[in-house]
Amino acid sequence: MNSAINKEQNPRAPLASAAREAMEALNVEASHLHIWLRTQANAPAQRPWFRETELAASGALAQGRVAAAQLKARPHHWKWAEISPYLEKIAGIASSADVPPIEFADRQQFLLTNPGLGGRLQASAALRCAVSIYNPGDVAPAHLHSPNASRTILSQQGGYTNVEGERCRAARGDVILTPNGTWHDHGNDGDAPVTWIDTLDWPVLEFLDLIWLDEDMPGASGNVRMQKTTAPEGYSQALYGRGGIVPTFVRHVRGASRDTSPYVHFRGADIRASLQGLRSEAGDPYEGVPLSLVNPANGAPLFPTIGYGAQLIRAGEETLHKRETASTVYVCMEGRGRTELAGATFEWEENDIFVVPNFLWRRHVAEGAKDAVLYTMSDAPLVDKIGQYRAQGRTKSGALTELA
Repeated sequence: MNSAINKEQNPRAPLASAAREAMEALNVEASHLHIWLRTQANAPAQRPWFRETELAASGALAQGRVAAAQLKARPHHWKWAEISPYLEKIAGIASSADVPPIEFADRQQFLLTNPGLGGRLQASAALRCAVSIYNPGDVAPAHLHSPNASRTILSQQGGYTNVEGERCRAARGDVILTPNGTWHDHGNDGDAPVTWIDTLDWPVLEFLDLIWLDEDMPGASGNVRMQKTTAPEGYSQALYGRGGIVPTFVRHVRGASRDTSPYVHFRGADIRASLQGLRSEAGDPYEGVPLSLVNPANGAPLFPTIGYGAQLIRAGEETLHKRETASTVYVCMEGRGRTELAGATFEWEENDIFVVPNFLWRRHVAEGAKDAVLYTMSDAPLVDKIGQYRAQGRTKSGALTELA
């Protein structure tokens, strides 16, 4: 299959053997200069997106020297029943470790590794996801970094995150942003462990060699280096919590971030109420009842590199097939169901996480008597910014339709 795909993609004849041998000899001669004289045309991983019309997986690894060491993300399902016991094991180690809790705090997590990416710490080509657990009393000191990041709270109580002086007390379903260049610390001041999903655009920054971290916050106090709370709890919600009404007396930035949302605490209760209020609407045949979380100052995605959303798949609802040139990580917050994609079926339930890489057809089905709620993290804003976002759907009759 791979050879057939690449033959169609690269119909040009190869170099004549004599010319190729001469070029390869020059490559050996020039190898110490760390250059390569091109002896072959590249065979890309993807066919033109609009020509792959079957529901099966599309594309293959690229071939040739130009694509040396290329990796390709695969669909994958992380089942909570299988991965969550390791959080308990980490928490147990942290409680008994012969190191101060502050030194162990940022190690109390596991990262999701896509099986197609060769062990890289990535859930998809552009997203890193980790699942963290904090025991009562655990604190991560104030720090800031170049990647954009968020916490999606899985436990009923989610501890707190302090972002640029705004203390955000978390509960299940909340999404808390820590935009690039913002000082933040987080911890658990409750009496039970808390868990959340960290999502970052780390792979993008790492590829561009722009990763940096600073832990020396001016004015941070105490031996755990916590920042002072300088804004009342719910500050960003007070500023931006009324749709279509934006204050003009503040700069719509937090810290040193650029093009990121100044509204940093999206509450799960508000997201769920919004979905429920729209339940009787026709919705989207490809998404159920979807919502986007956006920057309330300008309507843009929360980060230039990551888009966030939530969608309600009503009990018994089956969406139509859709595919995008963007990749999406899903988290089941309520209910249960299944997602069919590329010949595979993921049967998910609460707290399960799964990834749908770009170009793959997928559809969702809510099973049982309860509505399903899925949260999404996607690289669509980045893909759109570089002019590469496309989406297609299939109608009930199976006909192709252009969605974007």
